Amino acid sequence: MTLLLTACASAPAKTILLGEHAVVYGRPALAAPVSGRRARAIVSPAEPGHGITIYARDLDRCYPGAGGCVDGDGQFLQAALRIGLCALGCPSEDLDLSIEIRSEIPVARGLGSGAAVSAALMRALACSMKMEIDPALLSSLVYETEKLLHGSPSGIDNTTVAYERPVWFRPGESPEVIEVGAPVTLLIGDTGVPSRTRESVAMVRARRECDPATTDACFDAIGCLVARARAALEQGDLPLLGSLMIENHAILASLGVSSGDLDRLVSEAMAAGALGAKLSGGGMGGCMVALAQPGRTEGIIQALLKGGAVQVIRSHIGGTGQQTSGASQVQGGQHA
Repeated sequence: MTLLLTACASAPAKTILLGEHAVVYGRPALAAPVSGRRARAIVSPAEPGHGITIYARDLDRCYPGAGGCVDGDGQFLQAALRIGLCALGCPSEDLDLSIEIRSEIPVARGLGSGAAVSAALMRALACSMKMEIDPALLSSLVYETEKLLHGSPSGIDNTTVAYERPVWFRPGESPEVIEVGAPVTLLIGDTGVPSRTRESVAMVRARRECDPATTDACFDAIGCLVARARAALEQGDLPLLGSLMIENHAILASLGVSSGDLDRLVSEAMAAGALGAKLSGGGMGGCMVALAQPGRTEGIIQALLKGGAVQVIRSHIGGTGQQTSGASQVQGGQHA
């Protein structure tokens, strides 16, 4: 196998515009990549006999490529590496590699940090081998690592991260890339409280088992909101999109997956002039997302910070903020 000396790749964070939790039960969801917050991987050949070493720079840890007694983060990275190499048809025992991982994406905030790290790593591996990995295949591979993190994920994280475009997603169907009718500015407020997707999904599942009729009615209502939101996004009708986000948050709150912190930030954003706002992701902590209107962005950011957000991430959909896949071969050379 011929490898370039160095290959770099990245993948974005994601935010769910509408549809979380209901998407686990077959309803559609809308999601978008988060511009400016990415996970990055650099793959470089190492000295012969070195084997594979993964350097998780943000954790200040290094892990062997396979085997050994490691923590959960190391096991996750090993699994992503194993899945990627298997798909590329390259046995790990034949390789001597140094893999560096860095991420700007907050962990356990519903922003798809695990999916982004996996996607960046797999893209870098493919790029280092002069191979291409298309979004559909990448999404399916990252989904396998998502199952390790979340148990029974919907698949929306890996889909959005792999395609790096706004997507309409329904489990079991091919994702549809959405073209937006007008540039969209999103402000993501981080509560600073970890969001445990596995736990919130389990809680909603238990609620549905106790009261399936009411819970399914909530899911159906969310599905209708998502369908209307897709049309609004494609037509550039941002006021309608914002109002649908507000309705979606109310239903999610009724399902018990919001929190005092999330509700407060949603209220602060709306009071500061946001067109809409809602929790984003698993809930019970994590992040909320606000739809900003021109001229109100800075005021909304300040309101979120005063309301307790530990940080506010600005993101754009459409226009100059549209994401594209990021992978590059940095330096030529060969490694047998």
